[in-house]
Amino acid sequence: DFESEPARAREVTVPVRSRSHQHEHESARVGRAETSANRSRSVRGSSASEPSEPASVGGRDRKMSGSQARRAASRLYAAGSRASSSVIARALGLDTARSVLTRGSFASTWSHRAAPFSASAHASAAADDRALARNIGISAHIDSGKTTLTERILFYTGRINEIHEVRGKDGVGAKMDSMELEREKGITIQSAATFCKWKDSDINIIDTPGHVDFTIEVERALRVLDGAILVLCSVGGVQSQSITVDRQMRRYNVPRLCFVNKCDRTGADPWKVLRQVQDKLKLNAAAVHIPIGLEENHAGVVDLVRMEAVTFHGPNGNDIRIEPIPDDLKALASEKRKLLVEAVAEVDEELGEIFLMGEDPSADQLKAAIRRATVARDFAPLFMGSAFKNKGVQLLLDGVVDYLPAPHEVENIALDLNKEEEEVQLVSDPKAPLVGLAFKLEEGRFGQLTYLRIYQGKIAKGNTLMNTSTGKKLKVPRLVRMHSEEMEEVTEASAGEIVALFGVECKSGDTFTDGTVNLAMTSMKVPEPVMSLAVAPKSRSESANFSKALSRFQREDPTFKVRLDEESGQTIISGMGELHLDIYIERMKREYKVEVDVGEPRVNYRECVTQKATFDYLHKKQSGGSGQYGRVVGYVEPLEEGNQGVEFENGIIGNAIAPGYILACDKGFKEAAQTGGLIGHPVEGVKIVLTDGASHAVDSSEMAFKLAALAAFRQVYEKAKPRILEPVMSVEITVPNEFQGSVIGNINRRKGTVKDSTSEGDDVIITCDVPLKNMFGYSTELRSMTQGKGEFTMEYNNHQPVTQDVQAELCQEYGKRHKN
Repeated sequence: DFESEPARAREVTVPVRSRSHQHEHESARVGRAETSANRSRSVRGSSASEPSEPASVGGRDRKMSGSQARRAASRLYAAGSRASSSVIARALGLDTARSVLTRGSFASTWSHRAAPFSASAHASAAADDRALARNIGISAHIDSGKTTLTERILFYTGRINEIHEVRGKDGVGAKMDSMELEREKGITIQSAATFCKWKDSDINIIDTPGHVDFTIEVERALRVLDGAILVLCSVGGVQSQSITVDRQMRRYNVPRLCFVNKCDRTGADPWKVLRQVQDKLKLNAAAVHIPIGLEENHAGVVDLVRMEAVTFHGPNGNDIRIEPIPDDLKALASEKRKLLVEAVAEVDEELGEIFLMGEDPSADQLKAAIRRATVARDFAPLFMGSAFKNKGVQLLLDGVVDYLPAPHEVENIALDLNKEEEEVQLVSDPKAPLVGLAFKLEEGRFGQLTYLRIYQGKIAKGNTLMNTSTGKKLKVPRLVRMHSEEMEEVTEASAGEIVALFGVECKSGDTFTDGTVNLAMTSMKVPEPVMSLAVAPKSRSESANFSKALSRFQREDPTFKVRLDEESGQTIISGMGELHLDIYIERMKREYKVEVDVGEPRVNYRECVTQKATFDYLHKKQSGGSGQYGRVVGYVEPLEEGNQGVEFENGIIGNAIAPGYILACDKGFKEAAQTGGLIGHPVEGVKIVLTDGASHAVDSSEMAFKLAALAAFRQVYEKAKPRILEPVMSVEITVPNEFQGSVIGNINRRKGTVKDSTSEGDDVIITCDVPLKNMFGYSTELRSMTQGKGEFTMEYNNHQPVTQDVQAELCQEYGKRHKN
């Protein structure tokens, strides 16, 4: 009876408060259109629709005590009613309903019926909590709005009380950009973790950098997450780093939602972005929203699952009105919903049957099908909105809960070290033996902070852990959950959670267990550095801090490498690009008060062989007593294109060389390949095959054969026609149309190869491959060429042979240095 009145839109403000984590929710303004009698679905907001006339229950006045209200609400649910919050509001009275409805700013529903406590119910509730948990990452191309989106998520879930913008113009800056450098530059440098609650779901979130120089932060975040949000700019669309991030998501089998952000920007075209997602990323994607207005007219979206219009109002976008779809969008909404149903029906059997029968699926059927297809990584739902203008974020959070998997729905594989690394499937069960992965290290105020993803079992303060990489045992002195740079003490954590440990000595990628199992998680991909700099402290008194800083940065970042150049005695740091190394030099200055002298940038060249060549080398040395004797015969040849390793193969038939010395030969050849004969850089893509040899009963030893292999490789290297390889970068440049000619001309002068040039409105996007050594200082030159309007991104593509004249020049420089 409560919902039998004619359909109409209503609006109501419901203050919703929560003391969880000592944070408070903002008030939620929700408008709901009641369009059918006795609707069965639960509302997504914790708001109540205000009745147009006084309502009562059983003839009583609507004023009642809190306990009476709860009992009355329980009776509604005990009677089997799937009442919406608007029904409860009418039954109990608006003021009373406000105090009864559960927490959540447009977030939670009254979904738990009142029931007496029992052990089985408690166990079921614990299982429900695990089913509702989410571990997600937010990844995108640089400047797509990841950190801005995270800031809104934290605000709407009550984790922060005010919204602050990236770059910290108000002196505060976004919550997740806790480092001073991040707030100054307006970019994310380190991934930051936080947690929040939406509806009944606990959500762990990792905000990752968008710049390619910090790609390891994305890599290790996606390694431990169960789902992700791929943020795309409605103007820029799928850009170079979007493709890289998508590749990383595929590598770790991470289901994703796509969020087309910045629908308020001039030139916004979410349908173009959807086509690019389908064409460039090869994803089976379809929109679950259509925008209500674009650019400055962007007011909200039409939800294609529930077929209702959702608009966002107020300074913070938490005045939400749900109304019937506007007449001018009904045809488009109907068309796009059909495309959505078709895309999901292709990969979901249940929805496919409904589709083939010609029936229109209900909202619940469609939602369940989207979830199954997304968790199976067969479909990617595409949401729309504008984080900066506070539109669409709450619906995206609904999507995280509705469509992304819980930890127990994701398959995680470990290797059993006691059974020759046999694969073992982990179960997200707190009662199982503990298995956790240390995926990120950070130097905190109280020592090393180790981020740990728990895959199975439970960890508690004071527990004894075993590091399966080193075999060492240690106690857990302190356990915290991270909220950007802030910490919250916890006594224990279970499977599926992300926590941080203090005072634990380990390295990134180590696996921890409770000692009852000896398992190791599979490793993550660490890209090789592409650029180096020579660095030295300006004064000798700063040497100790200089060494401390380099040691810490190496532990934190696997892509940051430090070595001592034996020839020059200089300290060489290597990383993923100019910005990557500049940030670490700046951090030395700020965090360790070390002023650093920086040399010219160095490119990490490689060497390779181009043809097959044979070797036959005898190492013979006689001194007093037993001497050294070892003879090796074989050949070297290039590996197939794309294989960058150094392979050794024992092709000896018989025992010309005793089996015990073969390993020494392997070590000798691989050590020799670390220093090429042209310019001293590592040799890659080479196969060494040993076909014959000789040993001496008395004088042969492992050392003799290792030295024989070293010398044989150097002897044969020149005969194999070696070449120098240089790192080539994939560069994407966006400039206004009028500067296209001068920018392409400049790329040609830098010996680049233009691969593609496409127009996007008033801009042109130029994609090209350019040698890294020719890209130094490009940002300054691009700004001057385009009056500050051009921008570019680049990422490592591959190593390619240099031209003969460049090779001769590099060999000559190396010869002079070596001679000096």
